[in-house]
Amino acid sequence: MSRWQLARRAERLNPSTIREILKITERPGIVSLAGGLPSADTFPVAALQEATARVLREQPREALQYAASEGHGPLRDWVAAELATQGLRCDAAQVLITTGSQQGLDLVGKVLIDPGSTVAVESPTYLGALQAFAPYEPEFIALEGDDEGPLPEALASARGARFVYLLPNFQNPTGRCVGAARRLALVARAAALGLPIVEDNPYGDLWFDTPPPPPLAASAGVGDDGGAIYLGSFSKVLAPGLRLGYVAAPKAIYPKLLQAKQAADLHTPGFNQRIVFEVIKDGFLRDHVPTIRARYKVQRDAMAAALDKHMPPGCRWQLPVGGMFFWLTLPAHIDATTLLPAAVEAGMAYVPGSAFFPQGGHANTLRLSFVTASPAQIGQAVAALGRVLAAA
Repeated sequence: MSRWQLARRAERLNPSTIREILKITERPGIVSLAGGLPSADTFPVAALQEATARVLREQPREALQYAASEGHGPLRDWVAAELATQGLRCDAAQVLITTGSQQGLDLVGKVLIDPGSTVAVESPTYLGALQAFAPYEPEFIALEGDDEGPLPEALASARGARFVYLLPNFQNPTGRCVGAARRLALVARAAALGLPIVEDNPYGDLWFDTPPPPPLAASAGVGDDGGAIYLGSFSKVLAPGLRLGYVAAPKAIYPKLLQAKQAADLHTPGFNQRIVFEVIKDGFLRDHVPTIRARYKVQRDAMAAALDKHMPPGCRWQLPVGGMFFWLTLPAHIDATTLLPAAVEAGMAYVPGSAFFPQGGHANTLRLSFVTASPAQIGQAVAALGRVLAAA
């Protein structure tokens, strides 16, 4: 018997289903449509090399020293100015630079969730958020929704919840995007219920034809005692290895998020923050992000064509207008988890959908990512999936 006694919250820590599946895909010959990874071909290596050299040449002592927990001041200023272009007005003093937006989710959970308190989430929702919140022992409320996202009237079931967690832009895992009218209705309903909104937006820049509507937080507000917390990330527009994200929070809650950040890691690496600011400060993303969109749109179209060609009757999906994912609903008798080994044997991998639901179930769903495979590989993998499904 071990001498170590685990805390109750440790019992609620579970391995990431996606990370475990990624181990399987390391086998030679497997085309993985599983991981939610940005394409490494989009990483701006030359710009990062130049910025790194400049930081080490011009500000080495500052870059390599401990730094402010809030984050690098010029980078916080840049984030606040960028959010203002989306209609979300906040002061740089309300911006907290985090070690990836995943840390932002953990800080939100640490500060806002008590054991037994309720948190409302979409169904399905981002698996990483469920993992971040679960150790703080909430009870999850799954919101009813449709192909556009959660229904405003469904928020009535979340009355009294600590917050509602929403991903309105090209959601992971479904790829769906909430329209402008639905966003306003969700914000109005949440305000009427006194329900705070935690808005997560890692994919909002990855639109293919038209940009998404303004953030929920633009209407709900992140002012002194505003109704929203907003999370963003540099992972999908620069590189995830930098581990840089940010939280914009009302002044009423910001100090506690900052204190939780200090307790977690003192500060996000100042070296990385300075490098990223050097890259983006003169408008680099205005030219760089459109190249990502163009690439991903070609891959999206390749997957759409392959699904139309190879999926057997009874499979349903919708065309994502941005982001990185297709969401498939299979015939009711097919269990995507049970089917995964056969798919891997056929040369492809996906993520079963059940893990994205707060109460599990929905075994006949799966997620496909289209951004790390070439159009030819996408066609090959989807064809293999179609054969496996037809035999199930």
